[in-house]
Amino acid sequence: MIILVMGVSGSGKTTIGQLLAKSLNWEFCDADALHPAANIEKMRRGIPLDDADRKPWLQQLQQAIAQWLQEDKNIVLACSALKATYRQVLLQDQERMRLVYLHGDFKLIQARLRSRSHHYMPSDLLQSQLATLEEPSEAMYFDVSQPPEVIVEEIKTKLA
Repeated sequence: MIILVMGVSGSGKTTIGQLLAKSLNWEFCDADALHPAANIEKMRRGIPLDDADRKPWLQQLQQAIAQWLQEDKNIVLACSALKATYRQVLLQDQERMRLVYLHGDFKLIQARLRSRSHHYMPSDLLQSQLATLEEPSEAMYFDVSQPPEVIVEEIKTKLA
């Protein structure tokens, strides 16, 4: 099974995804690690990505997901997956994939982004991510104002 943990930058995808994967004894993958260098540099400079920038990244993710499904791997994937069209590319098998959506208050997420020193995504790009975001109808929703451990337990309860 693949659990795709989605949301804007700063929503806690990596933190929640890593904790969830560890608690399930599954593998974890951060989709940010698959971004082409040009995308990372663009975001680092405060320039929002567009669909053309995201296309090769989504194709690489699509290939990785297809392989994981073929190999019957259990993976937690942290990925922004902001648009419905992106999720259509990624969610290849509704029987073996689940979508977790982390959402929350703008000020909380912005504060998280501003406190980061190790990430290339500046807090100035949050507004562009929110403008791009199309909230999913097919996901399990979780409020990011809760502690990560609580969110992980809630995800596991809903998956059971």
